[in-house]
Amino acid sequence: MDALIRIFAERGDLAHLALLLWAASASIVALRAQAALGRATERLDDFVRELARFNARNRFD
Repeated sequence: MDALIRIFAERGDLAHLALLLWAASASIVALRAQAALGRATERLDDFVRELARFNARNRFD
């Protein structure tokens, strides 16, 4: 890691390094948010499925 930072520092590309680190961290945050949204969607789907089963068993026709 030190060698990589030294290469960027010698070339004066610290802004590019900062941009790369920002983009990587933003991508990781987006992937985690998408995974959490997927899990929430699965939980909602399970809830709706159980509610439909409950309503099918307890019809008051």
